[in-house]
Amino acid sequence: MTSLLTLHPEGLGHLVEAAEGALQSERVREAVASIRERRGPGSEFLGWLDLPAPREEHRQLIEQASALREQIDTLIVVGIGGSYLGTRAVLEATQWRREDGPRVLFAGHHLEAHALQEVVEAAGEGEVAINVISKSGTTTEPAIAFRLLRQKLESVYGPEKAARRIIATTDREHGALRTLATRKGYSSFVVPGDVGGRFSVLSPVGLFPLAVAGCRIDELLEGARMEAERCLGGALQDLPAVRYAVLRDLALADGARIEVLASFHPSLHLVAEWWKQLFGESEGKEGCGLFPAAVDYTTDLHSLGQYLQDGARILMETFLDVASPPPGPVVPGSEDDLDGLDYLAGRAIGEINRAALPAVQEAHRAGGVPTQVLELADCTENSLGGLLFFFEFAVAVSGRLLAVNPFDQPGVEAYKTNLFRRLGKPGAG
Repeated sequence: MTSLLTLHPEGLGHLVEAAEGALQSERVREAVASIRERRGPGSEFLGWLDLPAPREEHRQLIEQASALREQIDTLIVVGIGGSYLGTRAVLEATQWRREDGPRVLFAGHHLEAHALQEVVEAAGEGEVAINVISKSGTTTEPAIAFRLLRQKLESVYGPEKAARRIIATTDREHGALRTLATRKGYSSFVVPGDVGGRFSVLSPVGLFPLAVAGCRIDELLEGARMEAERCLGGALQDLPAVRYAVLRDLALADGARIEVLASFHPSLHLVAEWWKQLFGESEGKEGCGLFPAAVDYTTDLHSLGQYLQDGARILMETFLDVASPPPGPVVPGSEDDLDGLDYLAGRAIGEINRAALPAVQEAHRAGGVPTQVLELADCTENSLGGLLFFFEFAVAVSGRLLAVNPFDQPGVEAYKTNLFRRLGKPGAG
């Protein structure tokens, strides 16, 4: 089977040898088996294991997306957390190779007035459609944004024509958004009931807006399918996703409290943001888990680089790399070499950037930071699909190793309770 990603854990020192033993342990075997056999806490939310498989709804989704993308200039995606992060991550990572398509704007993931107003104003410019994504339809941030955007769209096109420009991705039968979609006649897709938001990017939650934007979702799903086949059937010692989960578990036991995901590719910035939600919501319970943080290199080497090199030794660092990045422009020569860079003349920017990773890894290891490299074959939809499933399976196993339910998020409700009370929501106390 072709490998879409490779884990290079050599920089983790003694943890690498410890992982070989752990991979043979009953604890790890049971953690993986509970996911494969769909049992244990949260097993009712393991539907994401099936998402990469081909299905009839994919064909219908692609046809509807293709028709829409020929009609509009702008798609506004309304959602928060898992309802938009995975979509935005794939869009940014593939922007250099996508076909021409409508611009995609995002709303509903914050409550900042000026930024939201800009998107509302954009809803009145050109040919616009809205994809509102919410299982319930009552989450504060996206519900407010959708009220404003729907009002704007109806003022521009009229209620009936506006309804034909709104696509709701929501629960199959229940919830405020499903009720509204039925009442208004919105076209709709279903959020699978057995898939949590942060695991939903390979469902219509992510696939429809990605297809409208021109992403090759068949390739995204094929990459995920290949990784799923490996994770669900391979020997544990041959599975990078399981090894990654085990190494994180060992690092935590060894004193690490933070995992830093570092990339030298700006296009992967939002992949790291999606990763932060996936691991933060899945593991951060009962005082457990590594805190997921992310940095963009070489930019952050001139800010957080000092802490990473010489700060408290509570970190492990995972470099997310791309084996075959675009070479980019070549550094030109100069007449006077005042900046001292003529030794780089004639070399591609991509080559220089690629040399930075081993240089940084060498420095941070010398400073006492355990490091590893997770390498993508390239930055195509195929490889990204594999990466998405890799992280999803890894966090599921990791949650089992921590003895927490990796598929719920009880702590997210705490701020909502306080916010509702402060805003005077009826019945909020």
